[in-house]
Amino acid sequence: VRDWGSRFYARCPDGLLDGKAPGKRPILTDAQRQSLVEIVEQGPIPAIHGVVRWRLTDLVQWLHDEFAVSLDVTTVGRELRKLGYVKLTARPRHYAQNEQALEAFKKGALRTRWQRSRQASQRARP
Repeated sequence: VRDWGSRFYARCPDGLLDGKAPGKRPILTDAQRQSLVEIVEQGPIPAIHGVVRWRLTDLVQWLHDEFAVSLDVTTVGRELRKLGYVKLTARPRHYAQNEQALEAFKKGALRTRWQRSRQASQRARP
């Protein structure tokens, strides 16, 4: 009750309403978040960054080097998803793939005709 009284005297009747809790402070500032967006958009420079594409571990290291912010890989991934980024990976391809057979398959040259087996067709008859 004493808390209500002090809130009432400090802010009149509006002080009795429960306000939004302040919550946890953001992990990255807006300036740091903007720098992260810029570095992801530009892509890494192999001679400087030592990588040819950004991985989350590389971005964690970059944030630590640039801003002295220690974050987990999961946290950086969560921040990137909030910024609208998704992980894109190349579709795997077998090293010994036959291109001619693949094209023939795509064009329908290897079409098979589906038919019922004799056992199934005999069971279907009354």
